[in-house]
Amino acid sequence: MNAVPATAAPRLRPMTLHDVDAVGAIEASAYGFAWTRGNFIDSLAASHLAEVLEDERVIGYFVALPGVDEMHLLNITIAPHRQGQGHGTRLLDAVAAHASVRGLPRLWLEVRASNERAMALYVRRGFVVVGRRRGYYPAAEGREDAILMSRSVAAPSA
Repeated sequence: MNAVPATAAPRLRPMTLHDVDAVGAIEASAYGFAWTRGNFIDSLAASHLAEVLEDERVIGYFVALPGVDEMHLLNITIAPHRQGQGHGTRLLDAVAAHASVRGLPRLWLEVRASNERAMALYVRRGFVVVGRRRGYYPAAEGREDAILMSRSVAAPSA
């Protein structure tokens, strides 16, 4: 009887400049109006919180901006062929954990009004709609609104 080798769970690690091409490829495959390579390089240069999720290769990532009393999630993406496997939840939970450790009580994000799948994930992870940013995103025809969402972040356990 042949045993099937166990696949290691994907691991999170800090994003580096060496990841930018892989991250950019995922970004381009997931979005019609993707962040550019320069956007990711600028985020790393500005010391934004950025991590990748990888197994044999990068399968997802997030970029977040810690503030004085909040964490703003700027970008979170899972490679399209790896979506629906819990990786987005894992990344969101990692962002919330970083906010908690830093004592940041609130997590914010914007999401395209048309991205119902992402909004459903955010709601499952405790986000609520708190506003709308009119014409925030570029779209095939004009601009698309962003839905502003937020959730509280628990303080770390003592």
